[in-house]
Amino acid sequence: MAFQDALKDLQELDINNLDLEAIGTWPILAKSILWAIVLIGCLVAGFIYDISPLREKLATVTATEQTLREDYKRKAFKAANLAAYRKQMIEMEETFGALLSQLPTDTEVPGLLEDITEEGVSNGLEISSIKLQPEVKKEFYVELPISIEVKGPYHDLAAFVSGIAGLPRIVTLHDFSISNTKGGIDLSMSITAKTYRYRDPEAG
Repeated sequence: MAFQDALKDLQELDINNLDLEAIGTWPILAKSILWAIVLIGCLVAGFIYDISPLREKLATVTATEQTLREDYKRKAFKAANLAAYRKQMIEMEETFGALLSQLPTDTEVPGLLEDITEEGVSNGLEISSIKLQPEVKKEFYVELPISIEVKGPYHDLAAFVSGIAGLPRIVTLHDFSISNTKGGIDLSMSITAKTYRYRDPEAG
């Protein structure tokens, strides 16, 4: 009965007659609606000014946590395989040292030229010229091009090329050019042999 009376009072209520300074005289239902509006307003304001920044901070912290987890996984994987990495590094250093030992030093280049000349002579070729070309500096090594011109039968030329490739020093062959010579079965071959020297970047 009291609720019906309060509802009736609310229906008969004229908002224009409500006085904020006399809230105590308002019908109970009108007071309840006002307090509900105030409560909802406080909750919304609290969410906007307090909870919302906290949620943004939480999202940032969550993203940071995910990044740290991924970083931790990578570092944990590296730590678990540290022994294998060290072993691999030792093997790489040994391989690198073995390769360096195959690169001629400045004092060994004349000996390399002699080895190439000997390969040509032992295969019955006529040595037209063997000339050391200017060095070509790279980041970690120096190229030492050697221009070679020889004459002889095809099979002897092939044996000469194979002999150079089999030298104990690293020698690569480039720019083949073979042409017929006048009046004979001999061929003329021009080829560039390249050997290499290690260059320490810190030494300039």
